Amino acid sequence: MGLVLHRLPAKGGEVLTRVAREAKVPEPAAVDLTIAVPAAGGRGKALHFAHPILPASGTFGYGEEFEPFLAPGTFAAVLGKSISLEPRAGNPPPRTFETPAGLLNSIGLQNPGLDRFLESYLPRLARYGVPVIVNLVGRTVEDYCELATRLGAERAVSAFELNISCPNVSEGLRFGLDPEATRSLVRAVRGCTDLPILAKLTPNVTDIVEQALAAEEGGADMVTLINTLRGMAIDWRTRTSRLGAASGGLSGPAIRPIALCMVHEAAKALRIPVCGIGGITAPEHVLEFMVAGASLVQVGTHLYREPACVLEWIERLRQLLAEAGIQRIRDLVGTFKPPAAVREAIAE
Repeated sequence: MGLVLHRLPAKGGEVLTRVAREAKVPEPAAVDLTIAVPAAGGRGKALHFAHPILPASGTFGYGEEFEPFLAPGTFAAVLGKSISLEPRAGNPPPRTFETPAGLLNSIGLQNPGLDRFLESYLPRLARYGVPVIVNLVGRTVEDYCELATRLGAERAVSAFELNISCPNVSEGLRFGLDPEATRSLVRAVRGCTDLPILAKLTPNVTDIVEQALAAEEGGADMVTLINTLRGMAIDWRTRTSRLGAASGGLSGPAIRPIALCMVHEAAKALRIPVCGIGGITAPEHVLEFMVAGASLVQVGTHLYREPACVLEWIERLRQLLAEAGIQRIRDLVGTFKPPAAVREAIAE
């Protein structure tokens, strides 16, 4: 049994200390951080993760860039930049602009194309010893299906994340803004593979729940949200954009409250799990997203500041959970308690 000190107000402004016996607090090393994501509809195998922290696509390269800082397999899975059938040069520079509490980017999904990815990048990702999730992007439904079919034949590939939400290319939001287009795309890719599908959704919509439900109905095993918010940075003297494109995608701490809210709303409505992204800069933020309903999280912009942060965060998560008397991190998922007034309204 553990001893917990309670400080109680008393007469005359004094403070009394009471010692209470509580249930045994777990040792940090004994806290279970593992997460399992079942395949929707009983298809294929569940995905198993040693902990809930993944790198966000577009901030991890293809792993090589992180090797000087930490073993990329320290992440629960590796998730590289988006892959298209054809090589893409991306948008013109400048591609990033720092904003208060955030970062605007306009990379434009630069990537080497499928053939070179298979030849040069996938073998490296496979050596990291954790699940490899490949982020797919296409101009048409047929593009996504061909990518899923060819990559699905590779033993190193564990799952797909469908990028249907990038605001920095002309077709980036074509599928992500319309629920029927989202549903149809996911359903088409579902017909091409038995591997788990994560649908990465945009926050640039009126109703995130509608989009998330469409992805679930199409056969997604998980939804990832949120991608970046559309934004601009203008130089008033030259009357031009501070990016090479007119607008870009905003990420970083500024968007975390929006991401938390959308994760919570989607998680309440879905039967499939949610992977949360948006402004995570500390292990406490990981736990906030899990309370909101996320089973996994992705860290993106913060990796530019602390590429090796996950090493410290894993241990800190164990400490935080042990201090709270929580044995398994998965028990925290979806435990948000709405205010009493909200609970009463729901009950009515």
